[in-house]
Amino acid sequence: MTQAKRIFLLGGTGTIGRATVRALVARGHEVVCFLRNRDAINHPALAGAELRFGSILDRSSLEQDGLCGERFDAVLSTLASRTGFARDAWAVDYQAHREMLDVAREAGIPQMVLLSAICVQKPRLAFQHAKLAFEKELVESGLTYSIVRPTAFFKSLSGQVSRLRSGKPYIMFGDGSMTSCKPVSDRDLAAFLADCLNDPCKANKILPIGGPGEAITPRQQGELIFAALGQKPKFRSVPLALLTGAHGLLSALGSVSQSFADKAELAAIGLYYASESMLVLDPVTGRYDPQLTPSTGQDTLASYYADLVSGLVRDDRGDHAVF
Repeated sequence: MTQAKRIFLLGGTGTIGRATVRALVARGHEVVCFLRNRDAINHPALAGAELRFGSILDRSSLEQDGLCGERFDAVLSTLASRTGFARDAWAVDYQAHREMLDVAREAGIPQMVLLSAICVQKPRLAFQHAKLAFEKELVESGLTYSIVRPTAFFKSLSGQVSRLRSGKPYIMFGDGSMTSCKPVSDRDLAAFLADCLNDPCKANKILPIGGPGEAITPRQQGELIFAALGQKPKFRSVPLALLTGAHGLLSALGSVSQSFADKAELAAIGLYYASESMLVLDPVTGRYDPQLTPSTGQDTLASYYADLVSGLVRDDRGDHAVF
């Protein structure tokens, strides 16, 4: 039986955050969302939660506008930097969470559930290092913690649906089989995050998770989209070296221009996701292993594509459109 708790939630306006609010409310938890943007005040997906507004980067705002001296049983964060740029990553993925952790400890909040990312296993990017830095502080904080590292999200794999609908080919790097992932839906991920609050088996652990079924390659993702559209598959292969070269050029130009430096960071992010699988990294073999990547939930990528093509769900990628 789920024990109802009072939850202080960060990141409630993102698609995963909204799904998490729904999962928490459905389980009978009392949810207080701390938000930056007052435009969210009438958002139907946040129904059942109390909305409070302030700055996630300001400790006094977290205390005075957020917690308001009240009792909470746990903090749950789905908050993440929106761009992946170093300045944003360290401000949000690290510093904002560090401020929240300090405030939570002083307020006597005993538990924190954190949404992280599976890609921090092999950190090369600013946001990965920022996430890892905070993960370490949370583990050492004394709070009961659950650090959830999901694989790819459905929404981050939907960027080519509109171009395929218009008759264009699916673009992939190499033969489309260099990488693979076990994508998870917002709903299934939200349910997992909510379950961390009361499941002792999920306490004080780093928890990598994927969605149901076998790992899937980019080529297989394209085939699923074409099947949903009822079209014959058409693919276009792009050499990974092309993206590598673009990153190198932008990095060189970044030494004289912040704009180019930002573009270089985006290229680095794109290169990472094009060349690394989103699966558990076997510490013994150094290889990504789908068998070591736990599965959760029931939603499949094929059903998501079908719903997206039919209009039952919206293409709500937001900043995931970058990838």
